[in-house]
Amino acid sequence: MRYRTFFAQAIIVSMAATASPGQTPAKSKSPANDPRTPDGQPDLQGIWNTMTVTPMERPRDLAGKEFFASEAEAAAYGKASSDKSKAGIDNGIGSYNEVFYEFGATTVKTRRTSFITDPPDGRVPPLTPAAQARWQKEQQIRRRRPEGPEDRSTSEQCLVFRTAVPPMTPWAYNSNYRIVQSKNQVAIYIEMVHDVRVIPLDGRPHLPPDVHLYLGDSVGHWEGNTLVVDTTNLSGKTGFYGADENLHVVERFSRMDGDTLLYQFTVDDPTAFTKPWKGELTMSAAAGPIYEYACNEGNYALPGILRGARADDKAEAEAAAKKAK
Repeated sequence: MRYRTFFAQAIIVSMAATASPGQTPAKSKSPANDPRTPDGQPDLQGIWNTMTVTPMERPRDLAGKEFFASEAEAAAYGKASSDKSKAGIDNGIGSYNEVFYEFGATTVKTRRTSFITDPPDGRVPPLTPAAQARWQKEQQIRRRRPEGPEDRSTSEQCLVFRTAVPPMTPWAYNSNYRIVQSKNQVAIYIEMVHDVRVIPLDGRPHLPPDVHLYLGDSVGHWEGNTLVVDTTNLSGKTGFYGADENLHVVERFSRMDGDTLLYQFTVDDPTAFTKPWKGELTMSAAAGPIYEYACNEGNYALPGILRGARADDKAEAEAAAKKAK
């Protein structure tokens, strides 16, 4: 398999001024942690991986501990988490095994014990009463026998995975991203479902508020060496901790060093969460290549799920009819 090429002609043209996915960016005389593109912008290009054992929320047994005290303590936690994960992967029901899963055995480079930095407890703030009721209803739909594909998650329908939707957080595997820049755009190619986020830097406004997209509407600008991306117009269908279509995410990308990006985000959804919250994680340079993840509308599992549900419906109807005689 080869890299998935950018299939919109406008994207191809806009990227022509800088390195394409198969080229090496022009070398800069800047320090390793402050490289520049030919346009003079901070160079964030490359393949980056978010694999880590650090969770979104701080584990209860680490309550009150924002950082690991040392590299050794972080390494010990990482190994213990990795061993525990491997032990629980082969669950005897035909799931993927550790060959497919990509958790790794390391924490984020900042040694944080969770992605969430605010609130201080490292936990997602409570949902509003309305959002909690909606979330519970959605979970009931997911657990019931499906009436149609709409009853399954967007990832099971091969529409979009949360790894692509801001904030971009790792999943069980395929947590790779490729960043490509031009003077007026930044493109982020996501391994999972080979989605591409194209972020304009020309100061344009957001789309009208009645337009909602799976990946939202992202616009960006530079603040010093940091790329700031503001995203609105999200669909609210990806199940991000109970968020809805009013989700507003601000992402910040900057270099920690030559092999690491610091990825920070702010989540604000007043109709879903009782208060805004923030998080961060680190992205490590990866050699690649990124192979195309071929999840698509031809996903054979989903028709199988629906056929099984209809078979169960038929069996129950026949049993009820027999009992009624």
